[in-house]
Amino acid sequence: MNTKEAILSRRSTRRYLKKALPQELVEEVIEAGRYAPSGGNSQLTHFVVISDPEVLARLEKTVQEQFARMEITEGMYRSKVSSITRSKAGNYHFTYGAPVLIVTANRRDYDNHMADCVAAVENMLVRANDLDLGSCYINQLHWLNENEEIRRIFASFGLQEEERIYASLVVGYPDTEDGLPERKPLPRTGNKVTYIR
Repeated sequence: MNTKEAILSRRSTRRYLKKALPQELVEEVIEAGRYAPSGGNSQLTHFVVISDPEVLARLEKTVQEQFARMEITEGMYRSKVSSITRSKAGNYHFTYGAPVLIVTANRRDYDNHMADCVAAVENMLVRANDLDLGSCYINQLHWLNENEEIRRIFASFGLQEEERIYASLVVGYPDTEDGLPERKPLPRTGNKVTYIR
């Protein structure tokens, strides 16, 4: 798959097979993230890769509990509203059953923290598609990056006091008929382009 194909055919996968990924595929995805651009080539992004099913289950339970305590406010981002609503109803799974969660964090006091993490995640999403893996950008941990319980859990994984979570993704084998990610491009109805010539 060439670069253009990998980018234009990338879609979010929200159903995964209960099948572990080989470590070499995980490392291929991580390598793409580690080669993403960073402000001043600072390379400060911290990658936390979680594939232990018990750890993922505990993290999902904790995320559901924390969202269930939140209240919906006017003008709140619709996906965050959905996370809160579904958490209050119970049985909320922000990882969609994927076998691997990759979290990117960076220093809170570094002005390019979000951009560096998102660039790394985009590289990993595109590389996952190239490897015939499903993937999906995950916001939920970023929304909870100041939550004491989430911070405590990630501190146990090695996140430093000055680091915060800015972007994440899940990756795994898609639960589709042919075992490949959905690749039919969605029409572009937004993302306005203005040319100044």
